[in-house]
Amino acid sequence: MFSWWDNLSAIFTFQILGLVKGTQLGDAVHFFIFDTVKIFILLISIIYFITFIQSYFPLEKIRVYLSGKSKIVGHILAGIFGIITPFCSCSAIPLFLGFLQARIPLGVAFTYLVSAPLSDPVVFALLASIFGFKVAILYVVFGVIISIIAGLIIGAMNMEKEVLIEVKPLDNISYTDDKTLFKHRVKESWYYSIDIFKKIYLYIIIGVGVGAFIHGYIPADFIAKYAGGDIWYAPIVAVVMGIPMYSNAAGILPLVEVLTQKGMLIGTALSFMMAVVALSLPEALILKRVLSLKLIAIFFTVVGLAILLAGYLFNYLVG
Repeated sequence: MFSWWDNLSAIFTFQILGLVKGTQLGDAVHFFIFDTVKIFILLISIIYFITFIQSYFPLEKIRVYLSGKSKIVGHILAGIFGIITPFCSCSAIPLFLGFLQARIPLGVAFTYLVSAPLSDPVVFALLASIFGFKVAILYVVFGVIISIIAGLIIGAMNMEKEVLIEVKPLDNISYTDDKTLFKHRVKESWYYSIDIFKKIYLYIIIGVGVGAFIHGYIPADFIAKYAGGDIWYAPIVAVVMGIPMYSNAAGILPLVEVLTQKGMLIGTALSFMMAVVALSLPEALILKRVLSLKLIAIFFTVVGLAILLAGYLFNYLVG
């Protein structure tokens, strides 16, 4: 979807700025430029779209449906929807905010936030080509289960008061002139989108900047040294090392393949991959403007423990 911008940002980085492609600095700068603008575009467009659509369709019935008897169904749908949206952990935040804006239950919104970066059809195909279909299928299934469990736990804790940014629908103003009403909706949706953007854009720049630095300087040998081999604490070390890093699933797969070649068990390597893509320091920095530290800590703890358990199960089932 953003291949055009990837090409333009590469031209700017490697031709205009004169940095060398394949070097740590060049790749880090390219990553920062590409990801920052991409998230800016997603943030404004998604919030605008959902706010504008909401002005036409009352979403209370959807909210009641997802938070009532069909709560499990809502989490399952959010988990599956996450698979078909190819976003990294930071890029998924705009749609997460859109869900909050639409009054979707907080737990369901978190299910999407966890599921979206973990896998997509491209990642499934790459996993299957590298490790086989059994591993690819297990990875996707575990990813959805982790996202649903995390969403259910957070949803049951009634943490809505920990959301720092006020999310509210457009004013219900009636006009006899449909054209005037349409212009009002367009105008108010835009103002609201820009207001949200102004509140978190600096955190996006800081978060992606940290992620870009880590992305350009991933210490593969260091990770393999301390999280490799068939030792009981390897998945714990892998998850702890993975959380501060930042990449999408497709981008981290080459490193995962290298780690397995260096002796890391497949479950440990995939738990490392899950920690990198579903939980990241840049994501935490961006969410800090949206959620309280308490809720962020709960989110990271619940998802981190679920990923750790998945790593042990992977090692048991696949070896």
